[in-house]
Amino acid sequence: MNDNDVTPAPPASVLIVDGDTIVRRSLADALRRFGYLVTEAANSDEAVIALQAPTLSIDIVVCDIGADGTRSAFGLAGWARQHRPELEVRLAGTLESAMNTVVLPCERGRHLVRPYEPEAVVAYILSMRVESARMYAASRW
Repeated sequence: MNDNDVTPAPPASVLIVDGDTIVRRSLADALRRFGYLVTEAANSDEAVIALQAPTLSIDIVVCDIGADGTRSAFGLAGWARQHRPELEVRLAGTLESAMNTVVLPCERGRHLVRPYEPEAVVAYILSMRVESARMYAASRW
């Protein structure tokens, strides 16, 4: 198998977690224009409800690092790893906002920066899916 054989399908659904309504809706609208199904959550509590909903199929979570709610963005990422390990969870923000929230080791891969550039988010999601497909293919050998 060579690298050219791995072409991931676009994710079926993206959950955007961001308390800034304008930012969240702008990114959601842009992703929808690119053909993604999008669910929006204003905080980590709404995100958990969406992730537990049996009628929603969510593949990727993009969460503002400063997200409000019962859980911090890092807490939501940990909850997702425990309850939905198949999810790709990415935290978005600046290094300064991360340091102001909590200092933790970086997760696998790069992070997204706000304000969002919709085309960059789409490219990021596609590259993330390629990496996941490669890891899956490698684990099957």
